Amino acid sequence: MRGRSDGGQKKRLIASLCVLAIFLCFLYVYYGSSNHGAAALEYGSRSLRKLGSSYLGGDDDTDGKQYDSSTKFGLDEGEEDIVPKTFPVCDDRHSELIPCLDRHLIYQMRLKLDLSVMEHYERHCPPPERRYNCLIPPPPGYKIPIKWPQSRDEVWKANIPHTHLAHEKSDQNWMVVKGEKIVFPGGGTHFHYGADKYIALIANMLNFSHNNLNNEGRIRTVLDVGCGVASFGAYLLSSDIIAMSLAPNDVHQNQIQFALERGIPAYLGVLGTKRLPYPSRSFELAHCSRCRIDWLQRDGILLLELDRLLRPGGYFAYSSPEAYAQDEEDLRIWREMSALVERMCWRIAAKRNQTVIWQKPLTNDCYMEREPGTKPPLCRSDDDPDAVWGVAMEACITPYSDHHQKAMGSGLAPWPARLTSPPPRLADFGYSSEIFEKDTETWRLRVGSYWDLLSPKIEADTVRNLMDMKANLGSFAAALKSKNVWVMNVVPEDGPNTLKVIYDRGLIGTTHNWCEAFSTYPRTYDLLHAWTVFSDIEKRGCSGEDLLLEMDRILRPSGFVIIRDRQPVIDFIKKYLSALHWEAVATADAGADSDNEGDVVFIVQKKLWLTSESLRNSE
Repeated sequence: MRGRSDGGQKKRLIASLCVLAIFLCFLYVYYGSSNHGAAALEYGSRSLRKLGSSYLGGDDDTDGKQYDSSTKFGLDEGEEDIVPKTFPVCDDRHSELIPCLDRHLIYQMRLKLDLSVMEHYERHCPPPERRYNCLIPPPPGYKIPIKWPQSRDEVWKANIPHTHLAHEKSDQNWMVVKGEKIVFPGGGTHFHYGADKYIALIANMLNFSHNNLNNEGRIRTVLDVGCGVASFGAYLLSSDIIAMSLAPNDVHQNQIQFALERGIPAYLGVLGTKRLPYPSRSFELAHCSRCRIDWLQRDGILLLELDRLLRPGGYFAYSSPEAYAQDEEDLRIWREMSALVERMCWRIAAKRNQTVIWQKPLTNDCYMEREPGTKPPLCRSDDDPDAVWGVAMEACITPYSDHHQKAMGSGLAPWPARLTSPPPRLADFGYSSEIFEKDTETWRLRVGSYWDLLSPKIEADTVRNLMDMKANLGSFAAALKSKNVWVMNVVPEDGPNTLKVIYDRGLIGTTHNWCEAFSTYPRTYDLLHAWTVFSDIEKRGCSGEDLLLEMDRILRPSGFVIIRDRQPVIDFIKKYLSALHWEAVATADAGADSDNEGDVVFIVQKKLWLTSESLRNSE
């Protein structure tokens, strides 16, 4: 009868299945072994494997189904069979993938964005069915990055094989290609002769003692908008000033990648339609050197965003031809900007050549004295100036609270005393000085313990770019002050907005949702600290596998991850070590100061692995 299998067909079917099984075993042995080290890994660009909420390549054949992306730490009996022994490797064209800033994704999804207001440079994350379930490969010839402080001035060309900026900005001393390295002479569009001289000039314009921009510790946190390769921020570090260097993933798309490769604090972002991910009153100084931003657009909304971010009495240093007004167009822009900032109650603190420095008022007095109906208006009383995640900018002035009006300033101690002095905004969370001091001491001890566990693996210059994935009050970063490192403090967007306390301590950071990818290039951090981050995303129903892949994406080869969490979380992560090409370094009990009984500290290191193409190019 039709459709009925005879004995011969059954034998052929069994034989075919046996051959297939042998072939799959061969693939497992070849690809799944954890002992390959730097051996060649073939690309898995055609593989499609369901895992949590991730799909390699984001194919569209999902039939509109919604997939469960949740993770439960503590698998039921028999579930260990679903854990993969390897992840496929992304196609080499994804070696610089930033999932939430992927212009190809924007094009494929046909998002209707307003290019005139830079919406296409803001975050647009892939839906669950289009996430990548693969390891991001290093570029051909990748090398372990040059160590700080040498890295400030040079990086390996193979690690960021983009030299167009060197040619495009050749007359501005941004960067120069020299053999296998890219060298950074410290120049910029408006400081061809070096950022150090330009910084001293700004300090001189403001009459700061010894031409030192830190003004005896009063200027500590700086926002550099349109930062280029971040040489301004790089040369501020020697003055005990830390800058958040900001630039979009635009036509000069590798600016931030160069900055982070150099070991300079930097973040991918844009002044578009959404607030920048920093709380109000975070920076003592904002800076724009020929940053090509139209400050007059939409009733001055972008200048008003800077106003939100500046502390009482904060400065905006603006270097541009408009400040000199050499022709009619520059003169028109200068007149309109001058009128706008005057209505915002900013005053000119200094002006010389092509640089003008405005200062924000210390109190609300000027705002109250404006004529009724003056634009820009004051923001509504119910507007939270510290709400930033996905919050639209508004063309309004953020007035000071009654407390800051009376204090006539931020009330912060000079740096470095402010690092350990209880900041005024602690009261916003109901925290006492005693709680703050105890938290600072607790993390001092914890970080000391971490370094003891890491000591067989690290030396003084082993790590430079660090991230605290759940920073709370910033005490992890504070405990590292004596180390030659900087920390990106990340505050989850769904928890207490303690980022303003972190900035008040003279540290920097950003807000983020760890169910999504972070706004940075691959291979940009040397060490990640994950304190209960996995437990937190479990409560939100997000995928632990996705988070592991994201951590691997942003971690440099030979970098470290410190996980401080429950034992089931550690057991879950251990199942993926060989798949991620990570190896365990140390495991320890979290100790008597643990937040939860039974917490564990688990430290892993990412191996340097290369694709076969990378190996060929390295030979």
